[in-house]
Amino acid sequence: MTQRIWTAALAVIGDEILSGRTQDKNVAQIALWLNVQGIRLAEVRVVPDKTEAIVEAVNALRARNDYLFTTGGIGPTHDDITVDAIAEALGVPVVLHPKAVSVLERYYETRGGLTETRKRMARVPQGADLIENRMSGAPGIRIGNIFIMAGVPHITAGMLDALTGTLEGGLPVLSATVGCWVAESEIADLLRTAEKTHEGVAIGSYPFFRDGQTGANFVVRATDAELLDACIVDLTEALVATGRAVTAGGI
Repeated sequence: MTQRIWTAALAVIGDEILSGRTQDKNVAQIALWLNVQGIRLAEVRVVPDKTEAIVEAVNALRARNDYLFTTGGIGPTHDDITVDAIAEALGVPVVLHPKAVSVLERYYETRGGLTETRKRMARVPQGADLIENRMSGAPGIRIGNIFIMAGVPHITAGMLDALTGTLEGGLPVLSATVGCWVAESEIADLLRTAEKTHEGVAIGSYPFFRDGQTGANFVVRATDAELLDACIVDLTEALVATGRAVTAGGI
């Protein structure tokens, strides 16, 4: 019986990402977290701060994946339009979440109080639940299969921690790496054979040029530990058979 594969998409929202002023760090941490939950990050889209673009991306990505995560655009300023855009995509109004208001009131009690501007961070699409934020008070939002999170990486990490163990997924994705000083084009057939021989594994090849030499690291991924180990052993032996030294764990 084929193992059910759960997938997620990520929409990274923000003009600052597209302009290059801010470098995104959330893709990697969300992908790694999803792997542990038994969910594979299937696609990532970077979207500008434009309502129509966010609506289109949200409706497309949530339809073809089990889960959709968004980062960015849920702060207190006028250009934080993610909540409004996702509400529009879902066809529901934006409302103040009573629990979010209470959380923000407590957080800002000694920080100047909950102003109308700060209260914007309690706005959610109608019917939404909250994702706890231990870092800055303002909660994330969960509605249906959509998870709306902050763009600041350490705040996103806290929200992911709050979600750990709450999403249905499959088996965690395991990985192991070997490295070799070789041009990947020289051993492409070898990699293809190894992947085909061990059905259920995926082998990624990551070339580099260092110290005047060409090399590559090969990352083997699978949900079965024995299958993963067997593929690593066979891949290592096949590379050694070509007369090359192999470095376990990668170069």
